[in-house]
Amino acid sequence: MAETTQKHYDVIIIGSGPAGYTAGVYTSRAKLSVLIISGTLPGGQLMTTSEVENYPGFPSGIFGPELMMNMRQQAERFGAVIVDDEVTQVDFKQTPFKITTHSETYDSDAVIICTGASPRKLGIPAEQQFGGRGVSYCATCDGPFFKGEDIVVVGGGDTAVEEATFLTKFGKSVKIVHRRDTLRASAIMQEKAKENPKIEFMWNNVVTDIKGDKKVATVLLKNLKTGKETTVKAGGLFVAIGHEPNTSIFQGQVELDDKGYMVLKENTRTSVEGVFAAGDVHDHRYRQAVTAAGFGCMAAIDVERWLSEKRHSNNKKK
Repeated sequence: MAETTQKHYDVIIIGSGPAGYTAGVYTSRAKLSVLIISGTLPGGQLMTTSEVENYPGFPSGIFGPELMMNMRQQAERFGAVIVDDEVTQVDFKQTPFKITTHSETYDSDAVIICTGASPRKLGIPAEQQFGGRGVSYCATCDGPFFKGEDIVVVGGGDTAVEEATFLTKFGKSVKIVHRRDTLRASAIMQEKAKENPKIEFMWNNVVTDIKGDKKVATVLLKNLKTGKETTVKAGGLFVAIGHEPNTSIFQGQVELDDKGYMVLKENTRTSVEGVFAAGDVHDHRYRQAVTAAGFGCMAAIDVERWLSEKRHSNNKKK
């Protein structure tokens, strides 16, 4: 963690991960003074994943934490200051903007919000134990690791059905476990899944436990109507019950949609002039490391142009 006595910055980036670190690389290379406040999990969701095979430039794959450390060092190389602290409060009602952490208050002319989103968890103890060892929250990221396996997908919405369909390309079989007896997914998605010979539905069921030695081997289910318990063989468990954007501290400060995601007005601009957003905090469609990095780049370019225009007009007024 960097120590900084500086309290004012051209831009403060809230959150790390691919979006935050990429924004840090671009803004600091543009000769802006940059502070990145990393948040509770420096590096974001990739810090809890094992191998990343789909990030361009790494033909043999790279471990998530290693990729994030590389990005962090790259941002620091160009002069970004990174503090491992958590933002507890923001004030976007006045300029410069005020950002308060557990230990300090900083201010800045611009802000990029890169706090991401967290996958909703099942909430059972074994889930954490098998994280990265058979339990996954992203089929696009991890599907190819489960070739020839029996796979369980939990959820009943579009994401769950889409992920289950995608996983049939790799898995031997895919069971969709849903706590109700009907899906929330769109009709066309349901139709495709029901026609797929590899997909089986486990209605009115919830996952109560996960068993295995070094990785997931079986999943325990309980039928909510009959109380019957079933053990199903599974080499992988994909949890697809939605994501929660990490935006609670921004309520009342910037416009959020009904699910709590940042609303972008133009490019990466939020409802507040000078406040920008990048990555999973607004993107509930793609949710990939590479798209988050892309949004980080876009937000940085938008910030640099916005600051440049603002300063140019201020100089003209003098």
